Amino acid sequence: MSAREPLTTRLAGFGTTIFAEMSALATETGAINLGQGFPDTDGPPAVLDAAVAAIRGGANQYPPGPGTPELRTAVAEHQARFYGIELDPDTEVLVTTGATEALAGALLGMLDAGDEVVTFEPMFDSYAAVIALAGARVAPVLLAPATDGTYRFDPAELRAAVTPRTKVLLLNTPHNPTGKVFDADEMAVLAEVAVEHDLIVVTDEVYEHLVFPGAVHLPMATLPGMTDRTLTISSGGKTFSTTGWKIGWACGPAPLVAATRAAKQFLTYVSGGPFQPAIATGLRLDDAFFAGLGPAMAAKAARLGEGLRAAGFAVVDPQATYFTTVDVRPVRPDGDGMALCRELPALCGVVAVPNEVFYARPENGRHLVRFACCKQDDVLDEACRRLATLAP
Repeated sequence: MSAREPLTTRLAGFGTTIFAEMSALATETGAINLGQGFPDTDGPPAVLDAAVAAIRGGANQYPPGPGTPELRTAVAEHQARFYGIELDPDTEVLVTTGATEALAGALLGMLDAGDEVVTFEPMFDSYAAVIALAGARVAPVLLAPATDGTYRFDPAELRAAVTPRTKVLLLNTPHNPTGKVFDADEMAVLAEVAVEHDLIVVTDEVYEHLVFPGAVHLPMATLPGMTDRTLTISSGGKTFSTTGWKIGWACGPAPLVAATRAAKQFLTYVSGGPFQPAIATGLRLDDAFFAGLGPAMAAKAARLGEGLRAAGFAVVDPQATYFTTVDVRPVRPDGDGMALCRELPALCGVVAVPNEVFYARPENGRHLVRFACCKQDDVLDEACRRLATLAP
């Protein structure tokens, strides 16, 4: 075999995704997996039935490259229904293999070598990897727990991160892994910076319908001056508990969608033929379904948060998403969250994810660990019972 290193230097520092490592650890040990963010119940019967009907009806070959007309129309209807955003489903909506591919297509399609992307850390782990593949650079801005119990950023740090090389502002709200929802004042600051520096904004909004009572999701594309410079990305996986279907989309101005499609067509090209009409069915469910998602997940987060506090952790209560972050230092004084996560299965039979993997500067998240609350109540209760054995 050749001695030449096969792995590109652009990916050499990324290794195996933490989700693969921790999920494998859960399987090996039989631990409760509160690491990877997937629910342990199926989605709405109407959505599942629509997928079965599509399979039985012969929708099993390649769908159109941009996505089925039915789903593209449903996405456009969804954006108008919930946010007042008007889209042309033929030119301003692109169906992708999950939000992950939409993000990859957008970043690979828009970035040149040497470009810079301003984004917030912690960040979903694929962001930095795709930016590296594009030959671009991450300019991180820190989100940190504030005295009001929510994650905040310093507007001065945000402005300092923007340089003449900055092309894209990458925003995730509601935010994984922190559970933060950027509020109206914060969004206004981001929009001001984007307009001032003529930035493209790419938003990851996959948790848009999993916002807890008291918080409000405000899409960037709805802010003044932002419609023509914002590409909005979302998916059906989290909303409809169908994470394995990998049906996502990117929508916004035709030039941004075209740039995304230019790269996406050479990735999977198409996927999920029978699942696309099923997600279209989901997007057209009644208001009661969507209104119930946030409160139901908030109850689970509260249930898990109570157990995490009883175990001795310092809990940062989320405003949305599947996740709750804790500071491990009351339980593990050295603050080594990575070591604790690797030890937890043997200590008490629970798997979590160390937040440091979500940081461009890992030292900022070394003491933080993420637990997923998107499980059945009896699973959460058993996990809390096991975690209670850690209490000092």
